[in-house]
Amino acid sequence: MNIVVCVKQVPDTATERKLRSDDKTLDRDAADGVINELCEYAVEEALRLKEAHGGEVTVLTMGPDKATDTIRKALAMGADKAVHLVDPALHGSDALSTSYAMAQTLKKIGFDLVILGSESTDARTGMLAAMLAERLGTPQLTLANKVEISGTGITVQRVTDYGFDKVEASLPAVVSVVEKINEPRYPSFKGIMAAKKKPVQTFGIADAEIDAGLVGVANAWSEVADFAVAPPRAAGTVVKDEGDGGVKTADFLASKKFI
Repeated sequence: MNIVVCVKQVPDTATERKLRSDDKTLDRDAADGVINELCEYAVEEALRLKEAHGGEVTVLTMGPDKATDTIRKALAMGADKAVHLVDPALHGSDALSTSYAMAQTLKKIGFDLVILGSESTDARTGMLAAMLAERLGTPQLTLANKVEISGTGITVQRVTDYGFDKVEASLPAVVSVVEKINEPRYPSFKGIMAAKKKPVQTFGIADAEIDAGLVGVANAWSEVADFAVAPPRAAGTVVKDEGDGGVKTADFLASKKFI
């Protein structure tokens, strides 16, 4: 079984994130890049399915040159190989154009199952899995906290507000997973060393037959119209309890419309 895991490099949430002043896109050089946390759950699930059913796991990422670090993390976890979609023309692509570019690449490399995290910590759209499934013409099984494969069939438990739904489909398919599905493994020293020798294929937009007029910041369907730096946090209000602390606190909360 050919499993492809889509992963993303995102700015470290522990550092300050900024937008670029020239085109109002995320400044990826302003913060350290790390693998998106939910992508680690997707990689782990792919590895478990490979261990149970055989096949190989390919990591696919779209991003600048520095996204290679994220690729190596996934390879160190145990993925077999990777494809890096990198091209200056892709800079500033929104979710819609990103799904187009990645779908074109997936068609080129082939797949039986595509797995993604349910969202990224930078954009948080949560829409890429559904968009990919639509563009690829495959079933989408989103927000899965359990995945089972039997032959050419796939079944997931889809998390809902009231519990979960049981969703069934036939392969090939696109699945997105939530953080409760598993516990991602830590790369071993052996895995880290082995990752350095695993193949990483680089694709540009020409290699994937991506139309430059459908990607990039100039062709995005959504944009940041304007932004401003958040003002520094003001000093808090101190309530001194002189026997009426409860009343003072309640009055303060009421003035802020919290109660």
